[in-house]
Amino acid sequence: MGFTSAWSITAHPDPTITALAPHLLPALRSDRERPGARDRWERWQSAPLPDVRTWHTAPSTPGAPVADPAAIRDFHELTAPGPEVDEVCAGLRDPGFHVYDDVWNDDLDHEDVFVSVHSKEYAVAALFHALGPARAALLPGWCGNFLLGAAEAAAALPAVERAFAFSVDERAAAERQDWLWYGVGDDTEESVLDGPLRVWRRAVAKGYGLCGVAVHVA
Repeated sequence: MGFTSAWSITAHPDPTITALAPHLLPALRSDRERPGARDRWERWQSAPLPDVRTWHTAPSTPGAPVADPAAIRDFHELTAPGPEVDEVCAGLRDPGFHVYDDVWNDDLDHEDVFVSVHSKEYAVAALFHALGPARAALLPGWCGNFLLGAAEAAAALPAVERAFAFSVDERAAAERQDWLWYGVGDDTEESVLDGPLRVWRRAVAKGYGLCGVAVHVA
């Protein structure tokens, strides 16, 4: 079955973050605390998946690690949009709240937005695999979902900087593990390895907070 997902990080002034909190924070907590979520996170932290190019084909190097199909399913379940945040953002829990109107609205400066939209793929899954467990653990919130006031966003920035601090070789290795398609020419989409840190730095410079949501949009 096909689907389209979106992961966005948007910068907002604190009054907007405060207004979003009653809708998003309970859903975020529910997704983090749903049965099996923490176990999946801990299994991935202790046993990261091997090279994505071995997930569906045998590795070209004899003796190289091979991905366990159950571990792949576990990882995708961990990093897919959670059902609570999904339903809240779709307006199914509160008819007066919808991600299109209340988070992705026309008041946003396009420079205050990072969004990654993909058919049959999840941006958070690609990012987390490319970063690896240690770097992904530096990011606040739960699997791409977070709501931070200006002070919290500023306090988290050093850890986010460390998560995306790559040497040339590390960056090349991360790009090889990011399976998302970003288009070409004028249609090129911002990479998950670039957009989050860009928006984070901009928000902190402006004294804004941040909202991260990973959802199904179709």
